[in-house]
Amino acid sequence: MSTSRPAKAGYHHGELREALVAAGLAILEEGGDPASLGLREAARRAGVSAMAPYRHFSDKDALLAAVATVGFERLRADLEGADRGGGEGRAALIAQGVAYVAFAASNSGLFRLMFKSCAVAPPEALPKASSEAFGVLAARVATLVPAEQARDESLRCWSLVHGMAVLALDGVLGAELSGNAEAVLALAERLLHLDARGR
Repeated sequence: MSTSRPAKAGYHHGELREALVAAGLAILEEGGDPASLGLREAARRAGVSAMAPYRHFSDKDALLAAVATVGFERLRADLEGADRGGGEGRAALIAQGVAYVAFAASNSGLFRLMFKSCAVAPPEALPKASSEAFGVLAARVATLVPAEQARDESLRCWSLVHGMAVLALDGVLGAELSGNAEAVLALAERLLHLDARGR
């Protein structure tokens, strides 16, 4: 006869990890600070004991990395969608750039966590998800420039849209843009068109 505790109602084997990650995502979606996202609050939201998360995450950083991984997977999906719907050539690249800024504007806490988590020693899944998101941009750039320029051009394009996203999140693009996602995206599109014409 088993002496182990029965699983919490509603959880089957293997679902608790996903529930904890979902709780972390919900905290960020509600405007929570990534610094306040921890195992205890995720456990409370998932309806399990404070010790239950340790079955799946060694510490808070491991949970944060798992949440950030989902963020990169979502960003990759948004970039792929923009690439498919953005036409061809530079138009598709501009659509990707706007999608990148839009993702940051709509997911500010998650976006900040994604890049903060990459600065520590993450588990393998996080850099893989990050690389795959960047790969969508790099693949589009590779269709536009000679092969020997592709890596540098991909980094330049990423730096441009990431810089715009962070400046917008930090509220330093002007009072008229603060909290106005629609205006931020319109600005991003104008700047990306200017950038495309300048090359």
